[in-house]
Amino acid sequence: MIVFAILVLLAIVVLPQLWVRHTISKHGAERPDLPGTGGELARHLLDRFDLGNVPVEITEKGDHYDPDAKVVRLLRQHHEGRSLSAVAIAAHEVSHAIQDANGERKLAARQRLAKLAQVTDRLAGIFFIAAPILTLIVRTPAAFVAVLGIGIGLLAVRVLVNLVTLPVEMDASFSKALPILREGRYLSEDDLPAAHSVLRAAAFTYVAGALISLVNLARWIRLLR
Repeated sequence: MIVFAILVLLAIVVLPQLWVRHTISKHGAERPDLPGTGGELARHLLDRFDLGNVPVEITEKGDHYDPDAKVVRLLRQHHEGRSLSAVAIAAHEVSHAIQDANGERKLAARQRLAKLAQVTDRLAGIFFIAAPILTLIVRTPAAFVAVLGIGIGLLAVRVLVNLVTLPVEMDASFSKALPILREGRYLSEDDLPAAHSVLRAAAFTYVAGALISLVNLARWIRLLR
């Protein structure tokens, strides 16, 4: 049963990551017939939506939009690549810039919670380290339970961030990026289903992180019980 449980947990955590990578890789082949690279499309779309002050940069840390620096960052293969994955991901990240420019509340809430989670994650680690030490000092299990409970509460902030993130990602992919690609005729009708798959993968990139945080939280809750 223990081995089975471990295998189930590994599947829950690993399979979404593998699916996202497979989908993006599947549609990552170079397409010379496309009019531009992902980076060129991102620049064009930003200018089209009056976001000329937002630069497009190459990154090694994953495709993303940085709302603090106001910059779209793409992996080299998506910035310089001329593929369906490059085009779809570029449109997705530009859509986050559009969300930011529109002052959309969900994106703003996600950013506030993400900054809070950076602090609470560190504090949670301190509390988990302190729990057994405090128990030895005061010689009561209640102290261990109290400190561990606080640590679990702090970890729950990360789960909340991931829950708030998914609607933001879905909006970027399907309420903005896909209509932009379709209505602007940046892709043919034949290529739109593939772009839809890539945009779904882009939206679900954070699902794996959400599952990991939920599993981690459940593990600590079980220890507390």
